[in-house]
Amino acid sequence: MIRLKKPNVVILGAGYGGLMTTVRLQTMVGVNEANITLVNKNDYHYESTWLHEASAGTLHHDRVRYPIADVIDSRKVNFVKDTVVKVVPEENRVILENGELSYDYLVVALGFESETFGIKGIKEYAFSIANVNAARQIREHIEYQFATYNTEAEKRDERLTIVVGGAGFTGIEFLGELVNRVPELCREYDVDPHKVRIICVEAAPTVLPGFDPELVEYAVNLLERKGVEFKIGTAIKECTPEGIIVAKGDEVEEIKASTVVWAAGVRGSYVIDESGFEAMRGRVKVDPFLRAPGYENVFIVGDCSLIINEETNRPYPPTAQIAMQQGEVCAKNLAVLIRQQGELQAFKPDLKGSVCSLGEDDAIGVVFGKKIWGSKASFMKKMIDNRALYLIGGSSLVMKKGKFNFF
Repeated sequence: MIRLKKPNVVILGAGYGGLMTTVRLQTMVGVNEANITLVNKNDYHYESTWLHEASAGTLHHDRVRYPIADVIDSRKVNFVKDTVVKVVPEENRVILENGELSYDYLVVALGFESETFGIKGIKEYAFSIANVNAARQIREHIEYQFATYNTEAEKRDERLTIVVGGAGFTGIEFLGELVNRVPELCREYDVDPHKVRIICVEAAPTVLPGFDPELVEYAVNLLERKGVEFKIGTAIKECTPEGIIVAKGDEVEEIKASTVVWAAGVRGSYVIDESGFEAMRGRVKVDPFLRAPGYENVFIVGDCSLIINEETNRPYPPTAQIAMQQGEVCAKNLAVLIRQQGELQAFKPDLKGSVCSLGEDDAIGVVFGKKIWGSKASFMKKMIDNRALYLIGGSSLVMKKGKFNFF
């Protein structure tokens, strides 16, 4: 069967899943086989798994991002800098803020948004580690509180109180950076370290739910030694301009804090809901080939896709590792459809493990079934970060952006 025109492939989002789909597809199909368009609201990709470092101020925000132009082949991929408003799947159209695109095949890889679970005041008064600019805002806000503390006639200790909502991966990794950054801020702004409070509030009965209990204990002990107060099994009921209100059982407490960072949950993009896809919290339960139910030409990867782990009967967590693996399979499946030959490949996650950093030189993790902690785990975390760069941009990107301070 001969095609009369080149199919239009539109990829929405240049996060881990979308960018991996793009860079793999551009090597698989020739310029005469398909028109590939990548849409992203920024002209750069950022490593979302590094944002906690930029937020704490332990890594410059420019280190966490790189230009999309560095990794795409402009002869094969047309890059459009724009914001996606809505997909109209019945008409094969994508509506952008500044125009629209038609497609034969669509990949939705629009990433995550903060999930507030309807808690009053979170959107208005809490910060969220959502993107590069949000990370910069958090860092600058914390520095401003330290800089201002000693300039006021009446010292307000809540300026030096930082609340982190959530003790999952993002919350714990942010705390790991924060406990290393705070002593530097104290020296810089002549602040008594004993005046600083770092409080982590988690509604679940444990830190890092689902992680190995022995490693969780290691992480908690380390962070507590460095000054973190944990309030576990405690729910944030409201966020106010003055701080937060929490409840544990019948006990209600107000914690005054000038900085509240919400790290307790993510959901898929609002575009999923706007477009009428069947979804839960912005995540679509995709078929084995990563397609949206009812649409054989729409693929969904990354944070907007939902895949059930049959062993646990729970969804796989939305990780960079899974998003990149989905991107690889998605590109292969697009190449099959473009050429109209071969068979679609079903997606099966190949989980190599996970590592949670606890600052510059410490971490915990389970890799290839083995528990690791301390500097060994920290080394592995940096290797994982470098590998993600390598898979998308090769050795030149690793040399530009990689982490080499292993010891």
